[in-house]
Amino acid sequence: MSPVLRTTPPVQALASPPHHRPYEDLQALATGTLFVSLGLLMFGQAGLLTGGTAGLALLLHYTTNLDFGLAFFLVNLPFYAFAWIRMGLPFTLKTLAAVSLLSLFVHFLPLGLAFEHLSPVLAAVLGGLLCGAGMLMLFRHRASLGGLNVMVLYLQDKVGWSAGKLQMLFDCAIVVGGGLIVADGPRVALSVLGAVVLNLTLAINHRPGRYQAV
Repeated sequence: MSPVLRTTPPVQALASPPHHRPYEDLQALATGTLFVSLGLLMFGQAGLLTGGTAGLALLLHYTTNLDFGLAFFLVNLPFYAFAWIRMGLPFTLKTLAAVSLLSLFVHFLPLGLAFEHLSPVLAAVLGGLLCGAGMLMLFRHRASLGGLNVMVLYLQDKVGWSAGKLQMLFDCAIVVGGGLIVADGPRVALSVLGAVVLNLTLAINHRPGRYQAV
């Protein structure tokens, strides 16, 4: 009697994940930007800095008293052309929608929410977590908050570099640069903590190969 050969079942190719439906994208854009706006509100209440174009907009807000929502919208304008060329029209339109929503939320959220007392340490940690979770929602629905988000997502998808780790390097550099303006060591240290918490959330939960931005 001939021995029975046991063979390993063939590995089936994984099917491409289905695209999100429009109402799912809309929910993610609204929820993600609301989370980020709440995190930025905490940063602003505690006088902390943050990275990316949001950090640049906060610096403009602190130094010129320009409304943050308007500053954030203006700072992102040059990055839309890159997003369109490198990431495609759907990604660019969703990113434009996310940036616009965030600008509106950051402007109007303080009308319905205020902090009587907010520890700067708690603002750094909880604000970083909220921003990271909100950006993660946007990334998984092929959207971003513009600026450096576009570049790090492009590099993750095309080269395999971690978006969270790249963003962390850029964000910490912007925060330290902002520290030269505010000249406040403890404030800069807490701002770096917030940037690290935010980007660790992305680095751990948005890894190359698991979720694609395009």
